[in-house]
Amino acid sequence: MKFGATLRKNIYSPWKDKYIDYDKLKELLKEKDDDDSWTSDDETKFVDELANIQLEKVHEFRNETSQKLRDRTAACEKKLEPLAIGIKAEEEKGKDKTASSSADNGSGKPELKPGERERLLKEVLEELDSITKEVNELEKYGRLNYTAILKATKKHDKLRGRSYKLRPFINARVAERPLYTEDQSPLLYRLSAMYSFVRQSLEGKPKEALSFAESTTDSEGFISHKFWVHKDNLLEVKTIILRRLPVLVYNPQTSKIAEGSQQDPTITSIYFDNPNFSLYTDKVNRVPDAASLRLRWYGQLAERPNIFFEKKVMKDGDASEEQRFTIKDKYVQQFIEGKYHMEKSVQKMESRGGHDRREIEEFKKAVDDIQAFIKENDLQPVLRANYTRTAFQIPGDDRMRISLDTNLALVREDALDLDRPCRDPDDWHRRDIDDARMEYPFKGIRKGEKYEFPHAVLEIKVKGMRKYEWIEDLMNSHLVKEAPRFSKFVQGVAKLHEDYVNTFPFWLSEVETDIKMEPERAFEEEQQRKLKAAEDEFAVGSLFGARASPSYRPSVVSPAGSPAGGKSSWRKPSTPGRPSPLIVGENGKGDKPNDEVDSDEEGAQATTFESTPFAKSTGLTSLFPSFSTSKYSRRRQERKVKLPPGIRDPGVWIKDQGPVRVEAKVWLANQRTFIKWQHVSVLLAALSLGLYNAAGETNGVARTLAIVYTLVAVFTLIWGYGMYMYRNRLIRERSPKDFDKMFGPLVVCAGLAIALCLNFGFKYRAILNGRKEDSIVMGNASSFQEHIELLR
Repeated sequence: MKFGATLRKNIYSPWKDKYIDYDKLKELLKEKDDDDSWTSDDETKFVDELANIQLEKVHEFRNETSQKLRDRTAACEKKLEPLAIGIKAEEEKGKDKTASSSADNGSGKPELKPGERERLLKEVLEELDSITKEVNELEKYGRLNYTAILKATKKHDKLRGRSYKLRPFINARVAERPLYTEDQSPLLYRLSAMYSFVRQSLEGKPKEALSFAESTTDSEGFISHKFWVHKDNLLEVKTIILRRLPVLVYNPQTSKIAEGSQQDPTITSIYFDNPNFSLYTDKVNRVPDAASLRLRWYGQLAERPNIFFEKKVMKDGDASEEQRFTIKDKYVQQFIEGKYHMEKSVQKMESRGGHDRREIEEFKKAVDDIQAFIKENDLQPVLRANYTRTAFQIPGDDRMRISLDTNLALVREDALDLDRPCRDPDDWHRRDIDDARMEYPFKGIRKGEKYEFPHAVLEIKVKGMRKYEWIEDLMNSHLVKEAPRFSKFVQGVAKLHEDYVNTFPFWLSEVETDIKMEPERAFEEEQQRKLKAAEDEFAVGSLFGARASPSYRPSVVSPAGSPAGGKSSWRKPSTPGRPSPLIVGENGKGDKPNDEVDSDEEGAQATTFESTPFAKSTGLTSLFPSFSTSKYSRRRQERKVKLPPGIRDPGVWIKDQGPVRVEAKVWLANQRTFIKWQHVSVLLAALSLGLYNAAGETNGVARTLAIVYTLVAVFTLIWGYGMYMYRNRLIRERSPKDFDKMFGPLVVCAGLAIALCLNFGFKYRAILNGRKEDSIVMGNASSFQEHIELLR
């Protein structure tokens, strides 16, 4: 089906005037005219219409609609506030203290009657249905218009692109004005929380707190993160990983034969689809139960490696279900045609033993399901992905797996064009590549049949919910670019089979752009993500009485790419739990290193809400909390956090909900500090009292200094007690504020120093005055003696 018909078929009628005018763009291209009739004015009109008018129209409408949906979501949360557990608990606590005053000043919220309560819940539920529908339509709207832009650009380059290719310019424009992104997940979490709250309220069930910090799956699952790495940053990324994890050696030989100079393995995957590319379309559109099928092996096919037949089905919640088995290359074509059903493998499993009945039945089921899947969908090989993989993992410890795929080449493997097929229609793979043992960059392949992916692909998989500081630092640094849901299969089809498909992945326009990023820009984007995540996290937690703390706090990115380097007074320890990670199903039991499951088709990616560490302040930042020598800190201070409508300051953090458990040494340390201050106060008081008594009535200077020392002693006594009570409160409240305060010690030291200086000054002046009096007395005595002599 041509894209124009596809666009008209999928238009959402309430927004029909907001879509790209694809027919007008086709008219401006003058498809039926010759190249000679195409002038520079025509080129200017087309580019202006596409890049400025149509693209800007879609971008503005998408942003406006997205903001309206967020506002409507916040309004629903506002309506549910009187029913929220956290607010009602706060009101009940306030009523216990001052019941009458709360009723008089109107601060308490009146309880709703059962009828009004049910009506409010149904009204909110209806509004949530409407919002959810429009969120879904907005995602389709962005994807459809994004495809229209790329289709119009390709048509231009094909018809009028001899002197000027428009695709790079449009890619840059789309990167600046994104139409199709994956930024709706936080809004969906908020909607999901409200759905749960409303349904529990209507059914009369107790509200269970919905925590994004806990996984809803078992601890054996993997959290997966995918990134692109610029080739200039490859070495730095590798060295960062190598400091913590060793390289996993893929070698079928024994450790005695394996050489230390062995190269990283080359992995080849052949993906299946039909001429309509229905598997690709379902995967891009994220259709429930979307499936993918591929063959995968390590090294060259001429070396007779184990070939894995793998089928993966995406389930609700981004979990996955996988079936796979090994097959020899000589049986692959027969299996695809349905002439071979793996009878020999089943016989070997039954005759040799070592396999229980359950394993054999699972093997048979996997064979039958995959074979039926091929037949029902008329599948054939359409794409080959070849890449070099460097894997990092501690041998025998699968809690953390990191893979770095470089030299990624995507090659057409189809026979769709019968006049010029890329592969023999009666064979399952390209003989020209495998028989000749071609390697990257596959120079023998014809132009248009291969695509070299410009970046490396980094995948980080961590088992369970444990967080690792260095991994968090790497993921937040400027060295990598997040690429959620990236798939080699989708990328290859979108680039090599562009004429056969009418939808494209959201990341396609970013592939050809420069992904290198300055550390400062990476830092700013990280802070914006944390701020946005904090707002959504609190909005969800407030419904269930879980007073979620805003996740946003100022921090500096890791040593891997810190913009502030060593000058900043902030540090970044391991990040606390991320809300609602999506767990990836993994078949990691009993697999050898070279049989590790390649998770390219894992659509499940961890959607992250980031929380940041406490600040570590020293020096001037302790005395003056608002002062920082870092330009990034000053920039953060200028940015004031503005909460969205319906969101309010939580007041109490989730971590503060349970009972206070503090180690005894914390209390004793506070007491020791208090006793030290009292000791200083007693010493100063004894000094001032002794000085005052020894001075006598005639020595005014000593008496004055004694009074000054007394005032310092009194200040020391009050300061010590005040800080003891202040720190005692911080400990009870589990506050993240700093415990050290430099004001008191500075006052005591300054007071003593001033008193000593005054004492020295007064004493020195007294000595000078004493010398003058002695000279006067001596002069008077001399003149008196002379007068006596004259009288004689």
